[in-house]
Amino acid sequence: MTSQEKMSRYRWTICSLVFFATTINYLDRAVISLLKPYLETEFHWNSGDYANIEIAFKVAYALGMVGVGRVIDKLGTKIGYALSTFLWSVAAVGHAFVSSTFGFGVARAFLGITESGNFPAAIKTTAEWFPQKERALATGIFNSGSNVGAILAPLSVPFIAETLGWQWAFIITGALGFIWLIFWFILYEVPARHAKLTKAEFDYIHSDVDDMAAVAIETEPKVGWARLLSFRQTWAFVIGKFLTDPIWWFYLFWLPDFLNKQYGLTGTDIALPVALVYTMSSIGSIGGGWIPMKFIKNGWPAFRARKTSMLLIAFFVLPIVFAQQLGEINMWLAVIVIGIAASAHQAWSANIFTTVSDMFPKRAVASVTGIGGMAGGLGGILLSALVQKRMFVYYESINQLETAYFIMFLICGGAYLAAWLIMHFLVPKMKPISV
Repeated sequence: MTSQEKMSRYRWTICSLVFFATTINYLDRAVISLLKPYLETEFHWNSGDYANIEIAFKVAYALGMVGVGRVIDKLGTKIGYALSTFLWSVAAVGHAFVSSTFGFGVARAFLGITESGNFPAAIKTTAEWFPQKERALATGIFNSGSNVGAILAPLSVPFIAETLGWQWAFIITGALGFIWLIFWFILYEVPARHAKLTKAEFDYIHSDVDDMAAVAIETEPKVGWARLLSFRQTWAFVIGKFLTDPIWWFYLFWLPDFLNKQYGLTGTDIALPVALVYTMSSIGSIGGGWIPMKFIKNGWPAFRARKTSMLLIAFFVLPIVFAQQLGEINMWLAVIVIGIAASAHQAWSANIFTTVSDMFPKRAVASVTGIGGMAGGLGGILLSALVQKRMFVYYESINQLETAYFIMFLICGGAYLAAWLIMHFLVPKMKPISV
């Protein structure tokens, strides 16, 4: 075989671009949780005020998901991803110029609606650039960027806030998206038009579809929401996201507060335990993508590999129910158990996202991902409004905030098994659809 005939590995360059976009996406949304003590002092927030700001983000995120998948399917990944990243970077920097609690609600809403484009664009990019057997691994790798972003936040944000002020924490982290855009426009194009992609790699990427389907990927007509919502496969994904996405929101927005209220950690003291939780999550994200790939290579059908992996992952969340009891022995035991649960969530996420490209044609992937993302946002809103806001304010008022966290850990522990059972009932074999 000549060097010209060897298969390139450019798809992993694309995966790295999506990884860094996801890292920046989560860094930007995690900043406020680390600045909460500074902002509470300056703006006199209580748990209810913070919950309202969090809800504003989630409402906007959910609303953004209503149409963002359709927009990205229409514009294509190159322009759609770039537009979303540019706008959420503007929103992130804009937090620095807010001077009221209401203003933070507006800024978070703008961030939520613009950040909603990341995952539909990322999943569509993965579907375009990877064969089915590698998609969960690629998804796990880029999705680990959400953990890296959450790791970088506690390692950098408190330091910036204490040395330069909380405004500069928003400005510096928000500006990273503009740097990413330069690399995106230099390095990205769809496989059918990419000059650096060899024919061998192009054929490998499309090894799970016939030649005509590969050629038609960019020209097929888009699929309407009404049609997509008529399939059980869509509802399986939607319900799975609705039940489990709110758990990740809880970790992201409330973990620093839990460490502060339960163990008295403040400022840079929070950095190490939060970083440990999200480091463990990164391992889970990549491992969650590797497990079904291993099963598939051993001859398992893709649906069986995916379902089995997700069931195993759901059981790994259960120990979080005992986080506080273990924390009474040693704080780090609680941190590790929460880290295992967060790791399991990211492993779950790598697989549930991949079920979309398993069951739907590539022209519908971003739209279905957007529908599921909207459902996950709605689940987060309901959890914040009906459980966290009322419950946390009540238990805080009677000096029993630890009870509120115990109830939340119970919810975390059961959400994934409930989601798996419903998804299994709706689509036992995750059969691909034809639209």
